Amino acid sequence: MQTETVALTREKETLLITLWAKAGESRLPDSLLKDRFAAEAAARIDYDFARLKVDRDLMVGLAMRAHTLDGWTRDFLGRHDDAIVLHLGCGLDSRISRIDPPAGVDWYDIDYPDVIALRQKLYSARENCHLIGSSVTEPGWIADLPQDRPAMIVAEGLLPYLPEEEVPLLLERLVRHCPAGEIIFDAYSAFGLRMIALQPSIKATGATLHWALDDPAELERQVPGLTLMTELTAYDPDGYDPEQIARMSWPARLAIQFFSLIPPLARIGLLLRYRF
Repeated sequence: MQTETVALTREKETLLITLWAKAGESRLPDSLLKDRFAAEAAARIDYDFARLKVDRDLMVGLAMRAHTLDGWTRDFLGRHDDAIVLHLGCGLDSRISRIDPPAGVDWYDIDYPDVIALRQKLYSARENCHLIGSSVTEPGWIADLPQDRPAMIVAEGLLPYLPEEEVPLLLERLVRHCPAGEIIFDAYSAFGLRMIALQPSIKATGATLHWALDDPAELERQVPGLTLMTELTAYDPDGYDPEQIARMSWPARLAIQFFSLIPPLARIGLLLRYRF
């Protein structure tokens, strides 16, 4: 089996955290995500994944996050089988393979050119899947997207790494270009951002986080046309299966219970779904 050497650093290197976590979770006997595509891709990468210090709790947590975003995407495509999907900062995520969208859907994976080049080596081409090599904050790539079809916009593990002023600008460009749709992503409060920066996996990459969101309603004010549909706090029992949380270590479960009792702590991490 041919392996691929990677030379990613800082923010780009964080894509290896999510890849390795999803690959590792897929090997667990009680896997939620069952992401064999991630496992196969990770096996072909020549990289010391041990330096990222991805433990079982992180594997389970990232699998739960991805599973929720996948579910929202499937729900949208179930109502719009002629949609486009914009997978922003796709990294090496295998979302298109996990979801396997209907034939009428056009899917766009967008990331830096070197990341897209690596994707092409690790994943087979798919019909109606378009690869765009660009920083998501560069406005030029948006102009070539269809303007007459509903859009599902997915940004997992991306927006907190963008410059603070770029996030509303990016979302505004997308809302202006696409006639209607939904935007789904993860976000952190200012306090949550500081906590995430202390995670061993993030520290190993040297990545810097910039964009925080303390109040999801703030985006509605910053980006005309956005309307908040769903707000899930970290490990919200209304959005997450308690059996999944039970898969974590007892210190992690204890921390989740403690945080859930204090609203500012419960809201340090959010999964958000907006329509436009």
